[in-house]
Amino acid sequence: MGTQQIPFCRSLRRCVDPNTSDNIEKRPMKFHTLEHSLKAITNYKTPSPSTEVNQRLAEDLNEFYCGFENPHTHSDHLFPQPLTPPATPLSPPPALQISEDEVRQVFRKNKRRKAPGPDGVTPACLKTCADQLAPILSQIFNRSLELCEVPSCFKRSTIIPVPKKPKITGLNDYRPVALTSVVMKSFEKLVLAYLKNITGPLLDPLQFAYRANRSVDDAVNMGLHFILQHLDKTGNYVRILFVDFSSAFNTIIPTLLQSKLAQLSVPSSICQWITSFLTDRQQLVRLGKFTSHSRTTSTGAPQGCVLSPLLFSLYTNDCTSKDPSVKLLKFADDTTLIGLINDGEMSLLTDRSHNNLELNTLKTVEMTVDFRRNPPALPPLTIMDSTVTSVETFRFLGTTLTQNLKWDNHIDLIVKKAQQRLYFLRQLRKFNLPKELLKQFYSAIIESILCTSITVWFSSATKTDLRRLQRIVRTAERIIGTTLPTLQELYSSRVSKRAGKIILDPSHPAHILFELLPSGRCYRARTTKTARHRKSFFPQAIYLMNS
Repeated sequence: MGTQQIPFCRSLRRCVDPNTSDNIEKRPMKFHTLEHSLKAITNYKTPSPSTEVNQRLAEDLNEFYCGFENPHTHSDHLFPQPLTPPATPLSPPPALQISEDEVRQVFRKNKRRKAPGPDGVTPACLKTCADQLAPILSQIFNRSLELCEVPSCFKRSTIIPVPKKPKITGLNDYRPVALTSVVMKSFEKLVLAYLKNITGPLLDPLQFAYRANRSVDDAVNMGLHFILQHLDKTGNYVRILFVDFSSAFNTIIPTLLQSKLAQLSVPSSICQWITSFLTDRQQLVRLGKFTSHSRTTSTGAPQGCVLSPLLFSLYTNDCTSKDPSVKLLKFADDTTLIGLINDGEMSLLTDRSHNNLELNTLKTVEMTVDFRRNPPALPPLTIMDSTVTSVETFRFLGTTLTQNLKWDNHIDLIVKKAQQRLYFLRQLRKFNLPKELLKQFYSAIIESILCTSITVWFSSATKTDLRRLQRIVRTAERIIGTTLPTLQELYSSRVSKRAGKIILDPSHPAHILFELLPSGRCYRARTTKTARHRKSFFPQAIYLMNS
């Protein structure tokens, strides 16, 4: 290990200081520390010896991922496949035609270092040979669209289980990431662009995942807007249900998805092609050097395919709230129901059983936000004969929410992470790195932590918490030896940029909150009765835009 580090360390020292002596062996501890620092910066974790990979685990995982298979939805039962392809194209002709130039462009955009699929075709091969491969593969793609059938070699996938958390307690703690054919991924990108043009205007506006000009901050800010606006009136309170579904992507039923796509004006030929894409898929699980046997599945969308995120959004697009006092926010499979309650209890649940989604009652929790002086005890929610756990804090899309809507817990986590990364900045300073490199490191590693969801919490944070955060910026300034942007400057620029994008996007659910006055120069200020509402994102954004 030591002999392999010497050339790297020597070259690193030469890049930092060309006049430094090559006697690297005299200072092994510094490079040992640097190695550990780089591992911490990149979030590298040594595999735990307790989670030993073996053949049995690979087989169990493959069986678990196929456990949502519904025998009544198998394509052989509902859509028998012909033994030989028809000699003439189906009628009517396919709605999508792909040109050689489109295939050539998508091949050239492949990233060389991406992993190949089960067929062994690498992205570098497609990128290098785009001109030679585009003519023949464009014919294959168009023939596939004509027959409404995806070749079986394009539907094979190798599942790589990725742990969701450091300590594994069950098979569900592995996220199944699928390695699929790079050729098929390029094909999917072309179909994806076509589907987005058709279904974009019909998507649920409160679905924030996998859409342009949407982010987790938008979802959190929109949810807080509903809550704070409702709490402006005395006597009101809010019950929030954070819903967790088990392996949501693995529960998609292709035939049910086909009918939903037809309702969204997707041509029938594309609907049948997508059904073929999701059915009779061959998959195996690879854990290190161990590989499971291949299994066939006709339920679910692989996590790793280009089309899977959009297909899941379309599959759950009709899951909306019909009651104006219940807001249903979605970020992929993270679903949050916000009950705006006036004077009585209400049901917060919508029926998702028709979508084959399985509710994980153990991870589904509830939070009550109630600022009444003497709030009565509320009866607990019950789902599937299981009482929902009530919590005081919850990490919602990366932001820690509390019952009192204060941000000290969230800022504590930010300060802790930022202070850990200041150590690495000091270590790099010892190697006499130029200020520009140190500043780049600060922007990428430390400033990104300080600005996590800054548009959500900054204006509502206490002065004490803001001083703690600004103290980290001043410490970084002393280490680097240059002036850095303050948190106030970062907040103002990000709020203005975010608000500007929302204003230009009529499909954004918050677009209606930015209303121009008759003069056309300013936006109408939001009516707020409480300080917590006035300090939230949208009133502050309008204030900044007007000033």
